[in-house]
Amino acid sequence: MSRRTRAILRPVTADPLYASRLVTMMTNKLMKEGKKATAERILYSALERVQERTGREPLDVFNQAVLNCTPRIEVKARRVGGATYQVPMEVRQERGTSLALRWLVQFSRKRSGKSMVDKLSNELMDAANDTGSAVRKREETHRMAEANKAFAHYRY
Repeated sequence: MSRRTRAILRPVTADPLYASRLVTMMTNKLMKEGKKATAERILYSALERVQERTGREPLDVFNQAVLNCTPRIEVKARRVGGATYQVPMEVRQERGTSLALRWLVQFSRKRSGKSMVDKLSNELMDAANDTGSAVRKREETHRMAEANKAFAHYRY
C-alpha cells in the first residue's frame, strides 16, 4: 500500500437486472481473470436458484445474507514496545460490506458441489438463515475482538 497518496475510489454502478450496487460489487468479487460476463451469469443463476428454492425475492435474500455476514468489529495488529497486540477496532461500513462479500465468495468456492451456481446459492441461503461458513467467520471475528477487549485502549 502506498504511503504517498490515497487511492481514488471509483464509483460502482448498479447492475442492469436488479439495479443494485451490491450485486455489481458481488459480481466483481466473483470475477476471475477479467471474465465479468461469466461472473454475472453465475451470480444471476444463483439468485434465480435461490428464488426457486425459497420462494422469496432473490435480492432480499442476497441483502439479508450480506447483512448477516458483515462484521461490526475486527482486530488489527498493533506493535507497542516490542509486543504485538490484537487491538479491536470498529469496521467502516464499506469495509464491512467488502469483507462480507469476500467471505461469501471464498466459502462458496470451498464448498463441495458440482457447479459454482449451486455452491453460491447454497451459501447465500445459509447466510440469509444465519448459518453457513461466512456467518461463522463473522462470529469468529467478533469473538476475537471480544477476547482482546482489554487492548482497546491501544486504538489509533
